[in-house]
Amino acid sequence: MNNAEIKILKENEWPARLKEIPDPPKKLYVKGSLPSEDCIWLCVVGSRKFTPYGREVCEAILDGLRGQKVVIVSGLALGIDSIAHRKALEIGLPTVAVPGSGLSSKVLYPSSHRQLAEKIVEMGGCLLSEFEPDFEATPYSFPQRNRIMAGLSSAVLLIEAEEKSGTLITARLAADYNRDVLAVPGSIFSKSSSGTNMLIKLGAYVVQSSADLKDILGLKEISQEEKFNDCTEEEKIFVEILREPLPKDELIRQSGFSPSQAQIILSTMEIKGMIKESLGEIRLN
Repeated sequence: MNNAEIKILKENEWPARLKEIPDPPKKLYVKGSLPSEDCIWLCVVGSRKFTPYGREVCEAILDGLRGQKVVIVSGLALGIDSIAHRKALEIGLPTVAVPGSGLSSKVLYPSSHRQLAEKIVEMGGCLLSEFEPDFEATPYSFPQRNRIMAGLSSAVLLIEAEEKSGTLITARLAADYNRDVLAVPGSIFSKSSSGTNMLIKLGAYVVQSSADLKDILGLKEISQEEKFNDCTEEEKIFVEILREPLPKDELIRQSGFSPSQAQIILSTMEIKGMIKESLGEIRLN
């Protein structure tokens, strides 16, 4: 990434929800393409020091959004934020990252997520920031950017947060902006879930499954056929064959494609999150 690829969004190009908040940014820089506002924008945030439970919950709940018109918003941070971005990419959902720094690759924070940021842009999402492109992250810039994440979104889902976590700032802002606040419950013995459990006591929606999340967001279940509506003609051939899982060699044989051509198509389908290989067989996702 470089500064030449970073643009200032004109105010009339901003997502409408962001213009509704009482303290909108003065400027907004973008790298990549803003996803459609016809989608539901869901902010997913959580602890940097996530537990295995937090990772599993985040991936399982978001997995149920496959094929839905949803955009995943998060902060590119270590922990739950990056897990949410990566899961969105895996299942083919656009994702928007709002880092606590400028968007120049020299300062993008954390630097370990530069490749993830590039992948977000490559897959049709974007990075957004109100900070100048070369602005280096500071302790105050993270809570400041949280209002943009909350403002962009229709709802905010919290997965693991301690009681004094900065993640709770996003939840408070979401409530102030009249956004729905959702939280995943956790063990009463886990510090990592003390903040989310507190939010639930204060009235946050409880999310224990993808079904809960879809119900709260007003999303309908979609059929396998609808999930694959936008396939290429070549991909549809594999979708039709994969009514039942098959070993790769048998799948390629039935497809009629050459091994090299089939491998390219299958690799693309795997990147899009349409198929997965497990126990020596390929199945639809």
